[in-house]
Amino acid sequence: MTRAGDSHHEGVVGKSYPAGAGWVVAAHGELDQDTLAPLEEALATAADRYRLVVLDAAAVTFGDSSFLNLLLRVHHLTTLRIAAPGEQLSRLFALTGADTVLSVHPSVEDALGGS
Repeated sequence: MTRAGDSHHEGVVGKSYPAGAGWVVAAHGELDQDTLAPLEEALATAADRYRLVVLDAAAVTFGDSSFLNLLLRVHHLTTLRIAAPGEQLSRLFALTGADTVLSVHPSVEDALGGS
């Protein structure tokens, strides 16, 4: 049972690719303390190498406080921009005030543009 869960957890990180002077990391599915490790590794690696990291959150269906904590930590390491968060993440950001700290954009293209 653990092995099946582990492969599912690795699946929370999608494509990662260079874009302009930055790096885009796509995430999907439910992000909580049990599934967060692969995304944490991908974002930390990108933050070590790039001054701009964009998290494509369009396919994230759920994020909890541990996910939010990860975003805030990465925000302190590099320029982090969140692209295309869905309704649940937008609500999480608004309720916690994180939307006043994190740079949230409607699309990856807008996040890369820096507006």
